[in-house]
Amino acid sequence: MAVVNLKKRQIECKIVYYGPARCGKTTNLEYIHRTFTQHVRGQLISIDTEGDRTLFFDFLPLELGQVKGFDVRVQLYTVPGQVRYGSTRKLVLRGADGIVFVADSLDVRREQNMLALKDLQQNLKEYRLSIFKIPLVMQFNKRDLADEGITLMSVEQMEQELNRQLKAPAFPAAALKGAGVGGTLRECLRLVLRALQQEVHF
Repeated sequence: MAVVNLKKRQIECKIVYYGPARCGKTTNLEYIHRTFTQHVRGQLISIDTEGDRTLFFDFLPLELGQVKGFDVRVQLYTVPGQVRYGSTRKLVLRGADGIVFVADSLDVRREQNMLALKDLQQNLKEYRLSIFKIPLVMQFNKRDLADEGITLMSVEQMEQELNRQLKAPAFPAAALKGAGVGGTLRECLRLVLRALQQEVHF
């Protein structure tokens, strides 16, 4: 849960990028790290497996300046996508104020997307959180691969299969090129800060 220090007028919150393996979670953070240098006050920390997949998490602290007179600091994490690291995903999710669910647009990853979303819902439930209530943004990543002749699911199909009940804000994206990355993060931050505002009345 976010740390709000009313005396020092500081807010520290946590956003977790969640999704199946190789969907582009780390790529999002790498692009943010390169692009938003003036806001980054720490290093991008990454712990990888031999296969260059994130084992534990990527962690990227951002300082956003002042929002309504409060200094806002955001910690961005990603979880490992592989099924065998389920306990690690759950651990990284603890204390999350907002979620970015990164879905892979490749047609062959359809089932992995749905399994990862189901996994997210179950892990939140174990922390007594509802996927319908926590600030959540969907990102449909790798849209640029259509230009290379690779078969992708349509945005409409992904909306229907992943977001029909959740009705979360959704962004088509190409994280390698940065398309949709900033918009996704901004919207998640907006939802997190709005939820905090309602909770602590700052």
